[in-house]
Amino acid sequence: MTQTSSTTRLTPHPDRLFPADPGARAVARTVYETVRDAPIISPHGHVDAALIASDQPFSDPASLLITPDHYVLRLLHANGVDLAALGRADLSGTHGVPPGRTIWRQLAEHWDDFLGTPVRYWFETELHDVFGLDQAPSAANADDQYDHIAGLLASPAFRPRALFDAFGIEVLATTDDPADDLAAHAQLAADRGFTGRVLPTFRADAVFDPTRSDWRPVVASIGEAAGIDTGTHAGLLAALRARRRYFIEHGATATDTGVLDAGSAPLPSNERERIHAAALHDASSVTEAEATAYRHDMLYRWAEMSVEDGLVMQLHPGVIRNHHTPTLERFGPDTGHDLPAVGSFTEPLRPLLESFGTAPGFHLVLFTVDETVFSREIGPLAGFYPAVYAGAPWWFIDTPAAIGRYRSAVTDSASFTKTSGFIDDTRAYCSIPARHDMARRADAAYLASLVVTRQVSEEDAVRTAQRIVSDIPRATFKL
Repeated sequence: MTQTSSTTRLTPHPDRLFPADPGARAVARTVYETVRDAPIISPHGHVDAALIASDQPFSDPASLLITPDHYVLRLLHANGVDLAALGRADLSGTHGVPPGRTIWRQLAEHWDDFLGTPVRYWFETELHDVFGLDQAPSAANADDQYDHIAGLLASPAFRPRALFDAFGIEVLATTDDPADDLAAHAQLAADRGFTGRVLPTFRADAVFDPTRSDWRPVVASIGEAAGIDTGTHAGLLAALRARRRYFIEHGATATDTGVLDAGSAPLPSNERERIHAAALHDASSVTEAEATAYRHDMLYRWAEMSVEDGLVMQLHPGVIRNHHTPTLERFGPDTGHDLPAVGSFTEPLRPLLESFGTAPGFHLVLFTVDETVFSREIGPLAGFYPAVYAGAPWWFIDTPAAIGRYRSAVTDSASFTKTSGFIDDTRAYCSIPARHDMARRADAAYLASLVVTRQVSEEDAVRTAQRIVSDIPRATFKL
């Protein structure tokens, strides 16, 4: 168990993430100042729209800042803290959920375990800027800080909608089940007192893999929501098209898809119907090769649908989900043990891009957790295909250093205009402004490096920084 002295000051430096060289640092300051207070556009995230629609006070600091954030959970777990001690429901029934104060103490006592990580960077920024703390968490001050934050959360200024405005959020995209009725989104859209935009995103990962345990119930739920029989593959595709239209009617501009790989070879209709029927009858009868072929065909069909209806297609391949089965069985998914796999795009996506890579209006945003593919595959693909955009560093690589490496790797091939803008990808509502500020600082540092080496003018750097936080995500995600 590690501890930090209660006298350690929590004072984020105004030049954090800027270059050490005085000349470059001065340019970075100038660039950053022009975007520091720009509205936040968050086109990909996991905040629940119902949180904002209901606008109920947050219950306690731990359930807001620790328990839902898998970035925090995984590092605490790696340093010996059981997930049951962090507020995750224990499906085995052997442990109850501890009080929020007890959970907070775990973070405070392990504060130094986050040193040098982006998680600590975000936490320091939000604890200081959002909650007004001026000391680093420690075992000595844990209770006082918990009480301070809990007191703030009880005030009207810290309810979800007030924070939405205080954070300067202009657009916030959520991630939504394909059968969701989107009632919270409809409520927000109809509320004249709410001026922000909260947009649904169509996420239907389960339909891609017929061997998933939830494939059949999800396929059935989509059919029920659409009023279309999904007993055939053609029926499933029709139901998905109907549900996508429903999402578009409620403001959606994008889909999001997480699959193991980016394979996209299409199948003949009779073959995909055969596999679909076999999976509905007995999923165990579907071979691994058949399941892979079905998944690849579905990815091709997904692009086909995006060409038809205009929804931006976000693709997040290359993550091995739920690596530790005992943790999955005890605590469920999204508990920190999803891990990166080696990425590949150029050949796997060739069938899809041969058909749709130059289709007018089609946008395919590629994300990876394997940053070796930025310069080798994603940048060059975005540098040729009008449809392809290089998604920002995501998940394991959404760090200040990785943002700089991403810019260096992608800019040579695709420049800035074929990128996504920053993606915060978070359930941790109060970390959104900290994450976007980090990205703006990292981009300012990269642009400053181009200025001082006389590759771009300072005026171009300022204009590009402004486009990165505004014009580019609006254009990429059709906002």
